[in-house]
Amino acid sequence: MHSTNYFNAFIEIAEDCTAERGELPPVKEGKTTVANLQFDLLYDHPYQYTSDEIFFTVHATRKEFRKDELDEERENFFSKGQPCFRASPLTKRYGWGIHSNEEGKVAMYGVETKAYAKFVADKSLKKTKAMRSKRAKK
Repeated sequence: MHSTNYFNAFIEIAEDCTAERGELPPVKEGKTTVANLQFDLLYDHPYQYTSDEIFFTVHATRKEFRKDELDEERENFFSKGQPCFRASPLTKRYGWGIHSNEEGKVAMYGVETKAYAKFVADKSLKKTKAMRSKRAKK
């Protein structure tokens, strides 16, 4: 089983993120996007879910699995590696940092907040940046 969970960690926004504050991801063409689904879960339920739970919930919602399929589909989903919040549009484009507590439960913080700055300065947390959206120029 692979996992996307982090513990006592903070994922900072990407170096090339243009957002100056945490932004609500727009609904595109009347469709709910991955960013919308992740945002809703994190915004409405801080520190309630692990990263694995959020990524599988989003996957299951988009694929419209029946309840009786969830256990098998979860096993299939995590049988191979999955992108973590470093690759999420929330951290790459929309200005949200992701904090994982000691239990691996996650919450998001806008780049403009005091809490975001506190996490960046906290030497006890493992920190990593979200992946860039564009390749770095050589």
